Amino acid sequence: MSSSIALETETTTGLCAACGVPLDSQYFDVSSVQDAPALGEELLLARFELPAQYCGVLQYFSQFTDRFGKDFSQVGTPDLEWRILTNGQAMFPYFSLRHIVNPWGYGSFPVNIRLDEDSIIEFVVRGIDSSISANQRVASVGGRLVGRFWYNAAYGDVVKLRS
Repeated sequence: MSSSIALETETTTGLCAACGVPLDSQYFDVSSVQDAPALGEELLLARFELPAQYCGVLQYFSQFTDRFGKDFSQVGTPDLEWRILTNGQAMFPYFSLRHIVNPWGYGSFPVNIRLDEDSIIEFVVRGIDSSISANQRVASVGGRLVGRFWYNAAYGDVVKLRS
């Protein structure tokens, strides 16, 4: 008897009984690869806008440069600054990276950063130094954002409103 009551309670909350993730959770996965930005130029590599009344979590991000793609020791990007933004504001601690933290294609480390309702998340890269020799410059860059989002029941949960 008590197990059926527990199952019914967990189902009415809208959360998975096994993992606690909202039942209507969906994934987002956005990315691009572009020519590296010139000095002072900023490129938008990936962008995702949560729908109204939805919140979520950024689970992973990935970076790519042609230099790192050819030689895994080339993690430094002294001519580039990478940033992840939420609603136009730098996301701590990803507001001024000058190296590859999560390489593209290598099962990035999870970050699991909560995204507030109706957020816009962006991955940008800026050209910051032109004194690097031509053979040391990055020619192409890529960025990827992966996460989940779900309806925020606090903004109109029909189960709560029935009672």
